[in-house]
Amino acid sequence: MKQAWLALADGAIFEGRAFGYEGETVGEVVFNTAMTGYQEVLTDPSYKGQIITMTSPHIGNYGMTSEDAESRRIWAEGFIVKEASRLASNWRSRQQAQDYLHEAKIVGIEGLDTRALTRHLREHGSQQGLITHVDGDHRRMVEKAQAAPSIVGRDLAAAVTCGKAYQWTEGSGEWAPSLDEKPRAGATRRWHVVAYDFGVKLNILRRLVDVGCDVTVVPASATAVQIDALKPDGIFLSNGPGDPEGVPYAIEAVRQLIGSRPIFGICLGHQILGLALGLKTYKLKFGHHGANHPVMDLRTRKVEITSQNHNFAVEVTRTFSAIPDRPPVVDTSFGQVLVTHMSLNDHSVEGLACADHPVFSVQYHPEASPGPHDSGYLFNEFIQRMEKQ
Repeated sequence: MKQAWLALADGAIFEGRAFGYEGETVGEVVFNTAMTGYQEVLTDPSYKGQIITMTSPHIGNYGMTSEDAESRRIWAEGFIVKEASRLASNWRSRQQAQDYLHEAKIVGIEGLDTRALTRHLREHGSQQGLITHVDGDHRRMVEKAQAAPSIVGRDLAAAVTCGKAYQWTEGSGEWAPSLDEKPRAGATRRWHVVAYDFGVKLNILRRLVDVGCDVTVVPASATAVQIDALKPDGIFLSNGPGDPEGVPYAIEAVRQLIGSRPIFGICLGHQILGLALGLKTYKLKFGHHGANHPVMDLRTRKVEITSQNHNFAVEVTRTFSAIPDRPPVVDTSFGQVLVTHMSLNDHSVEGLACADHPVFSVQYHPEASPGPHDSGYLFNEFIQRMEKQ
């Protein structure tokens, strides 16, 4: 097989074999610790601008299916694996990973030491990188990696959002998890929810339908006036790629909407809500990417294993060296904001809730896809907030 290289901006070079589409690509190199769900990972719009390293050594074992994509296309800039399986054991499989990437023109590399690469990124931080199948000159490769655009300050949501508003009506159907993510017994009305598309995953929309919502999806650029005109019962702020400070128009729209209706945000939506409330955000050293991140609900002391995919986090007035005994409270112009959830890995903020408004958010993905379903209850919490209005 043809030789390929990964070059990082700090000068590190990793050699492997060509995988996927032949060529070269640049992006911020991150690592994902999920053992399964590689198709959902590749098609998650939150990975726009990034090259994904899978820490699980075998990728492609169950092929690619027509049901598991989280959006209309692959958004990752490149894909790095230890070993790409050429055999797929799955009755639903329609394609091998190699063919799936080649068809989408996604450049990849396999056969390199992904454990060494992951340790390097963990110790030195996520950074810009280049995958190339065509240029083996180490100096030029590093220069190209260093010249790659950073995700800091970029409006990546504009690249992945929908072009115009549309209605979403499909639920999870036969693939629905066996959980409480369904309308409660006796519920007769449906709730009109407007979902901001900053890079929304399809299973988020399906979960909203599962719990009794009629969903209108709107572009990231939708204004508060446009949202009000739709007369929703609640507003959902979706996941998405990159730096929340790169979408100031969304921050301003959310700021104007706080207090008007219940709001539920996840991932990038959580960060945008934090900025709208007057808090700050910062870039993590190597981000949270995977399906095994422990998070504590500080209100109940229960621990959830969560699916996460983000490079930025919300910053409150102080950092935490240990898990606090009760939810910390931050004073804002919208009243008190509680830090409801916290990462057990690095003590970063994982959830917020307004004391005076039906507004809350989490940094992780309650819909999973891929990952555990510990946090599916949050969709029903959103319904409960709408019921009280």
